Amino acid sequence: MSAESDLMKQLARESSLLPQEAMVEVGRRKRSLFIGIPKELSFQEHRVPLTPQAVAVLVGRGHEVVIERGAGEAVHYQDSDFSEAGAMVVDSADQVYKADLILKVAPPSHREIEMLRPKQILFSALQLNVQPKDTLRRMMEKKITAVAWDFIKDREGIYPIIRAMGEIAGNTAILIASEQLSSEKGGPGLMLGGISGVAPTEVVVIGAGTVGEFATRAALGLGASVKVFDTSIYRLRRLQNDLGQRLYTSVVQPNEIKSALKRADVAIGALRPEHGRTPMVVTEEMVREMKAGSVIVDVSIDRGGTFETSEVTTHTDPVYKKYGVIHYCVPNIASRVPRTASLALSNIFGPLLLSMGEGGGFEEIIKKDLGVRHGVYLYNGALTSQILSEAFKLPYKDLDILLAAF
Repeated sequence: MSAESDLMKQLARESSLLPQEAMVEVGRRKRSLFIGIPKELSFQEHRVPLTPQAVAVLVGRGHEVVIERGAGEAVHYQDSDFSEAGAMVVDSADQVYKADLILKVAPPSHREIEMLRPKQILFSALQLNVQPKDTLRRMMEKKITAVAWDFIKDREGIYPIIRAMGEIAGNTAILIASEQLSSEKGGPGLMLGGISGVAPTEVVVIGAGTVGEFATRAALGLGASVKVFDTSIYRLRRLQNDLGQRLYTSVVQPNEIKSALKRADVAIGALRPEHGRTPMVVTEEMVREMKAGSVIVDVSIDRGGTFETSEVTTHTDPVYKKYGVIHYCVPNIASRVPRTASLALSNIFGPLLLSMGEGGGFEEIIKKDLGVRHGVYLYNGALTSQILSEAFKLPYKDLDILLAAF
């Protein structure tokens, strides 16, 4: 990118952050939001973005919420829970899509994109690896403004929803491994952890990001012996500091991983990719030499997987054996505990929507909040994500320049 282009973007960003002359009184800047929550159509997506408690707070602040009947069934929220909170419960998705702002968990399907209205605002996951080019084009044609919640940042520059889902996935991965080690699930009949006089189970965690950190915390809490590998010495050092205790850590080296896996009862794949696919650092040969009955939980499977032997499975048929090793390779592990995940999502979406209403609406918040702005990938039909532009060879416009023009 040229120096002139970089300067133009910098000037646009500074301009968009300058205070604008208010044409109305301060007391009238609040804006009532009309929020629609459809029932999720994606396979095995059970989460809901707002709990009834969050809906009650929003409605109490003067916002309107419409939700499709049955949207909360998977997390044991009844329609009456939402209606008593002040939401309007409707029978069809078409009625939900009359709202100004659509809030959902999974990326929109073709059918859902057809229901979107021109100039509507959509909050959902983006998931670059499954985003079809034609769906983007259709959204661009409808001049949709779309925000990827997995790209929203907080004041500290952290992706709060990604971190929350990572914490859940890390903890849940260890619970899954513990379950699979039991004889009732076809495992060797081991308890994950340790007791007096019995050697602790050995856990290898590959990845020292959020998922790896919380998998390590959970395993240590149960009394297991844990070894952690990562491609970044910085992440390993940060993990040691955050845990406040010494444990075995190593940068990813084939011989070290091979040796650790030979002794492991559980291996967690938690590497995150810098770009594109997750690094596949465990070969088929390494898996072949693991103990019979040991367990692999590959949390990284949604981006390709850390283990060469990993194949995508589902919540209804989650495991298979290869070389005597139990493999659990279900994408979206957080949806296995949808109530917890929904509470975590609601804890972030609720305050964000309240802030949006208090600040004068969506247009105002993206001018003031760089973290929310970071999640915008379509603005009135213009593609503002350079990553998507390069991936799908679609025209790109800088969001800072677009906002500076208004």
